[in-house]
Amino acid sequence: MTSSRRHRTRLGAVALAAGALVLSACSSGGGGGSDDGPERTTDKNRASNYSLGTAADSTGPAAPVPGAKKGGTINVLQRDAFDHLDPAQIYYSDALTVQLLYNRSLTTYKVGANGRVTVVGDLATDTGKSSDGGRTWTYTLKDGLKFEDGSPITSADVRQSVERLYASFANDGPQYIPQWLSGDGQSFRKALPDGPYKGKHLPKSVLDTPDEKTIVFHFKAPHADTPYAVAMPNIGAVPAAPGKDTQQRYDSHPVSSGPYKIGTLKPGKSLTLVRNDQWDPKTDAVRHQYPDRYDISFGVQEPDSSRRLLADRGSDRQGMSFSNAVTLETGPSVLKDASTKSRTFNEIQPYVDYMAINMDRIKDKKVRQALAYAMPNGQILGQFGGARAGQVAGNLLAPSAAGWKDTDPFGKKKFPAGDTDTARKLLKEAGKEGQEIVYAYPNTTEYQNVSVVVTKALRKAGFTVQKKEIDSNNYATEISKVDNTFDIYRASWGADWPVASTVVPPLFDSRVLSDGSQNYWHLRNTAVDRDIDRINKITDVKQASAEWVTLADRILTEDVPAVPIFYNRLWSIWGSGIGGVKYHSVYGSADPSDAYVK
Repeated sequence: MTSSRRHRTRLGAVALAAGALVLSACSSGGGGGSDDGPERTTDKNRASNYSLGTAADSTGPAAPVPGAKKGGTINVLQRDAFDHLDPAQIYYSDALTVQLLYNRSLTTYKVGANGRVTVVGDLATDTGKSSDGGRTWTYTLKDGLKFEDGSPITSADVRQSVERLYASFANDGPQYIPQWLSGDGQSFRKALPDGPYKGKHLPKSVLDTPDEKTIVFHFKAPHADTPYAVAMPNIGAVPAAPGKDTQQRYDSHPVSSGPYKIGTLKPGKSLTLVRNDQWDPKTDAVRHQYPDRYDISFGVQEPDSSRRLLADRGSDRQGMSFSNAVTLETGPSVLKDASTKSRTFNEIQPYVDYMAINMDRIKDKKVRQALAYAMPNGQILGQFGGARAGQVAGNLLAPSAAGWKDTDPFGKKKFPAGDTDTARKLLKEAGKEGQEIVYAYPNTTEYQNVSVVVTKALRKAGFTVQKKEIDSNNYATEISKVDNTFDIYRASWGADWPVASTVVPPLFDSRVLSDGSQNYWHLRNTAVDRDIDRINKITDVKQASAEWVTLADRILTEDVPAVPIFYNRLWSIWGSGIGGVKYHSVYGSADPSDAYVK
């Protein structure tokens, strides 16, 4: 099972392995000011806003944006340079966002202004047709698709995009499709160790391209959420023609299939995207090509970008950021400025922060329950800016998960400072009053502050707390060890798509437990493992989504492996000189697909 999308945060991502869970100082959503924030929040019932679209939904052109016009330059301010431009290597939310402008996958997400998200065919005519009990999925390419050099996009180019994932250099992106085709873990690479670069291909019984328009995936097991998996950027089109796929060097200039193409790249400094005149809007149900170009600057810290976009002067009037957030420093000013209401949003992201409980050390369920009741979720969130930075979490899944229910078994929303009385009662029943807890946290300013409120709450509930501060550069490595000597520690997770199949299995399957795995709580429950296998075989994605939600709630209440703390938010601001900016709830970023210069 591959692991989830990486979430770039204030300290930058600290990954455990390729595609691993992010462990960092805080959420990428900034915060500050009072709780009376931007009005453009649409958290409620967002989980019900996802659906699989039809062929009609997948047909271009995209509906025009009211008031939009062509021309001008949008200036994008980013803290971090994109780690990769090669779609095979993209896994951070900021890079996922920029690739929307130059890269197209078999399917993609159509995000409505009302927050509704529909999975639609992108290069493909629809979201796919399944057969063989969900093991076989067939996609047909649209007419009129071209690369930036004018060459037609064919099934051979889609096969190239898939088969290059088997090569050793393609190790930073998601690996769902090659694993589903050829084996779990890294064993799939044995099926095509050199990728397509020495003239070999996967057998037709695994990946078939019977004609220039058709791609057929033959998976080892049913996969109902294939339409979501092929929306990842690495399942698109990479030119199969000799010399076009430059392997590792493809990172510097991927060949565009979208409305923009790479103009100039100055590594670590800037990236310019210019119009791709070979892109046909009639083939694209999602994107527009309003601006002439995007000038993207790196190294712009979040406080700086917030101040500049709030000031709204010069070229910053046509400025935005995909992932930089309004910060604690500028939050109060943004809230006071009435003119910002039409150019901000504050939205729940698909990331959840947890306090992991090491079940190898805290074996008594009542003690784990006491920890869950005692944890001061609201006060922890307050160290990052309160309601502007996130929302107190009641369960293990983000509200963006399909089928999500607003459950709260430990009363975290009713008792945001912790339910001390219930925690004390449980400790007394367990005969563990004064239970020592070794609490590990990274040595960052935010988490040093968090440690104060956590320690105070736990001591009030009857625990003895031993704090263990860890160098933030080594934090992920230390807590990922199965034999670590800590009782509780912070972790976070973001689903790759809005189905909990990308949350529950990697986090709670005992069979993935090892050093560096995402089973941080060391949950070993064979009943959970059996349920994971059972739900993975369900061929209806809506039914499977509901089952994942039910299982996640059962894990939380029956096993208590972690305390969900808060759902991350992104508070974004842009200049008054641009319009059409909206929130991409799957990527947790500002979506440029409809953006235009006024």
